[in-house]
Amino acid sequence: MPSPTGLLAGTASLTVDGTTYMITGDFKYKSASKKRETLAGMDRVHGYKEKPSAPYISFNLRDWGGLVVASVNDWTDVTCVAQLANGKTIIGRDMWSVEEQEVDSEDAKFDVRLEGPDDCVTETTTS
Repeated sequence: MPSPTGLLAGTASLTVDGTTYMITGDFKYKSASKKRETLAGMDRVHGYKEKPSAPYISFNLRDWGGLVVASVNDWTDVTCVAQLANGKTIIGRDMWSVEEQEVDSEDAKFDVRLEGPDDCVTETTTS
């Protein structure tokens, strides 16, 4: 069912362990914890294989004067909560930061990716 207000995208708010951060964009999440790949032979499709895949939440943060970017690299066992424009709430529990944070000083922003165990990312809807 379409949003009653028509607003579907474009804004988000984000907290990590209860602290609000300035999110600049590129918010993405994956709640699935399985990756499947089709196994095709020379004669036909034989089936598929399945492997575990880490759920994740990723986003860009603004680097501001009161933030120590290196502290993001220390995030382990964190809870991330995002409120999206479409009314969804995305929650990641027991997550840890992966990758190194590199700041783009032109726009004072950097990428963050949090990953976690199976079923750590959930989404709730307004309907």
